[in-house]
Amino acid sequence: MLDYAPASPVGVGGGAGAGGAAAGEAPTGDKPTGPPDPRLVPAQSRQDASPYGTPPPPPAYAPTAPGHFGPADGFGPPPGPVPGDGPAVPAPPHPRRWWGLAVLALTQLLVLVEAAQFSLLAPQMHAELGLAADGLSPAFTAHLVALGGLLLLGGHLADLLGARRMLVAGLIGFAATAVFGGAASGAGPLIASRALEGAFAALLVPAALSLVVTGFTDPRERGRAFGIYAAVVAGGSALGVCAGGWLAEALAWRWALWSIVPLAVLALIGALTLLPDRPGRSGARFDGPGVLLGTVGSAALTYGLAEVESVGWGVVRSLVLFVGGIALLAAFLWWQRRTSGPLLPAYVLADRNRLASLLVVLFTGVALVALLPALGFFAQQIRGEGPAASGTAHLPLVAAALVTATQVSARLLPRVAPRALILPGLVVTALGLSLLAGVGGATGYATGVLPGMLLTGVGLGLALVPLYATATAGVSPQHAGGASAALGAAHHLGQSIGGAVLGTVLVSRLEQVSEDTDVFARLLGAYTTTLWCAVGGLLLAALPIALLIRSRAPRRDANQAVPF
Repeated sequence: MLDYAPASPVGVGGGAGAGGAAAGEAPTGDKPTGPPDPRLVPAQSRQDASPYGTPPPPPAYAPTAPGHFGPADGFGPPPGPVPGDGPAVPAPPHPRRWWGLAVLALTQLLVLVEAAQFSLLAPQMHAELGLAADGLSPAFTAHLVALGGLLLLGGHLADLLGARRMLVAGLIGFAATAVFGGAASGAGPLIASRALEGAFAALLVPAALSLVVTGFTDPRERGRAFGIYAAVVAGGSALGVCAGGWLAEALAWRWALWSIVPLAVLALIGALTLLPDRPGRSGARFDGPGVLLGTVGSAALTYGLAEVESVGWGVVRSLVLFVGGIALLAAFLWWQRRTSGPLLPAYVLADRNRLASLLVVLFTGVALVALLPALGFFAQQIRGEGPAASGTAHLPLVAAALVTATQVSARLLPRVAPRALILPGLVVTALGLSLLAGVGGATGYATGVLPGMLLTGVGLGLALVPLYATATAGVSPQHAGGASAALGAAHHLGQSIGGAVLGTVLVSRLEQVSEDTDVFARLLGAYTTTLWCAVGGLLLAALPIALLIRSRAPRRDANQAVPF
């Protein structure tokens, strides 16, 4: 075969430029040209000559649909649907996701019930251990500071190591600490157990909520899931008062503390068998400075508010802790905007709807703390009921919150804007607290306490579902733990503020007690004042802030589906 053909074959192209002589060519002369040699290609310019002939022309352009986006490891999730793609196929939901939600609700309920139960058992502990009047105050403070200070760390660990792993670790520690607390022989071990209980609760709260956030992405199912979870948040403490009252009368305080262990073991078995193990963020770094600033700032602020609750605002140490905690939290927010691997990414902190929801949740925490001690005072001091009967009287609040959250708010959430539920919920809550603030010494349960309690439960159930949904909306699964920790920290900070307000009012009223003063009237006035403060906070602060929430009714987003 002929491996090389000259660029200008004989008899083709006689022009000066195209048919000039080349090395190895025969002169054309005047001979007539014969038929073209099939072994030769047409003439080309010297610059375009190729020993392999002229390449075939490129095919005509035919647009095709772009391939599916698949990011390389380390570059995060796809930014969204690619134009031209068909509808993405959502990840199949976990077949046991609703049983898993029951485990998560039980976990949140454990934290609330244990805290309320310990408060009711305090008199028995005082009597048996021979403690001073304020001997258990450090135990309450240690629990508050550990829980409030370590929430951000717990959320960060849930993101890095996996939420289920943190849930399992928290449940094991929670149960072991309950055993240790029930076996305490003095104030020291009891205080240590309360601090450890708060630390493990700080692992449980963000891990449980983040699993709810990532496990239910369909708007309808998400509304139902948050309805159940918000009902636990709204009524869990009241249910803890009910359970703690019965246990305080039926069992010794040690057995009452140990009663939480079987429930924790049940939740642990459910977590290991019903919850999928979602891995943490691969390649993510631990935000050491952010965790340090957030933990120390939250702990200092919580400790300062706890000091205010007992000694008032006039002590320098309380003011230093309060101001220092705020400064450290401001430094934490500044650091989160500068670092490349933040605990709370910039998009989480820059969302106006989310920030407004967190602030409203803070004020609902204030209202809850003002509500429960007042209900206990009304039951035990006005009606003369014992702990068990007093706790049972709280059940209408739990029922109202449960029914409203699961059957009203959860069903409306996929159809209406969150603000359409939050605003009426806050107004109804404020109305219920106003009725309770008007309760006097001669007011009956059915005509005074019950209507206010029912309205408060309805309002909280109506408002908390869209608040929790809005505060966690649009958060990627890789940052669900941090966002859940921020939500838990807002709720806990609200409770700390409510406790500081209640303590300040009680201290100021009791300082005015003399021999001819009616202590009952002073205490009733203190609880009434606290309830009015909660009403003012909801109407003057939470309600205007809720007006800033502009998000619309959620839409189904198949690209965010995560197996659960």
